[in-house]
Amino acid sequence: MTSKLRFGVISESVLAGPAWLDHARRIEDDGIGVLLLRDHFSAGAYGQQLAPFSALAAAAAATARLHVGTLVLANDFRHPVLVAHEAATLHHLSGGRFELGLGAGWYRPEYEAAGLDFQPARQRIDRLEEALTIIGGLLEGAQVDQAGTAYQVTGLGLDVLPPLQGRPRLLVGAGGPRMLGVAGRHADTVGLLPAPIKSGEDRDDPLDLLPAALDQKIAVLRARAGDRFPALELSAFATIRITSHRRQDTEALMARRGWGGIDVSAVWQMPTIFIGSVEQIRADLQARRERFGLSYLVTPDRDRPALAKIIASL
Repeated sequence: MTSKLRFGVISESVLAGPAWLDHARRIEDDGIGVLLLRDHFSAGAYGQQLAPFSALAAAAAATARLHVGTLVLANDFRHPVLVAHEAATLHHLSGGRFELGLGAGWYRPEYEAAGLDFQPARQRIDRLEEALTIIGGLLEGAQVDQAGTAYQVTGLGLDVLPPLQGRPRLLVGAGGPRMLGVAGRHADTVGLLPAPIKSGEDRDDPLDLLPAALDQKIAVLRARAGDRFPALELSAFATIRITSHRRQDTEALMARRGWGGIDVSAVWQMPTIFIGSVEQIRADLQARRERFGLSYLVTPDRDRPALAKIIASL
């Protein structure tokens, strides 16, 4: 699996009006393929952020080539029929530039603050798979009939809109075997997480980032996806640091993230960590695309200048 490399940035910038539109244009001008937004209404998860659909619609209207997407919508926050309608509308208005990322939801304090029932992971994942079946059917132009445990849909299609010219790519973020199975059955793009997010905590264990850990996830995905696997796009969050002091900056990264029990050489082998000169990072990107099939990498928008330099070198 050696798909062409592409890159996205996830926005951690809350900008108003023209500044947001200028931000989107700069991302497009840098050659970055996708502008992404998370889906939280509590700053406790990742700080302040814009609501995804309205902000992405504005960004798409201000650009010509830039794709926009969610990374990822929390399934429990919206009924899947409404998600399908919003996704199809944004895809239609943007000329086919919307990408729909979905997840099972994970930040328990947010659920509790809003009075939403935070059920065990198994139930949230089952509900997500039901939702993906409904959303996928509607976006394909089918009439959907589904009598599930969580959702009951009868004879519904998206006839409220003109037929889509293509449909949004579906991304599912997955860190554990059950979610990898869901992604393998439904996704076009699989967002490979280092580990499942449990108990409202997004852990940062360096062992989850080593090549062996990614190999294991890809093996599970390959088995669960079956014949679909060759067509899947594999994505991950990446850390990119351009530096002429590779060892020193690697040690600083390890200290900042509290990583122990490994040395700098192990960090340099991590499939999603890129530290060094532009030439070193370019070589690592190509090698990891060949080795793991990683072809779509996402960074925070604060790393946009470094990412732009890498893209310009490819």
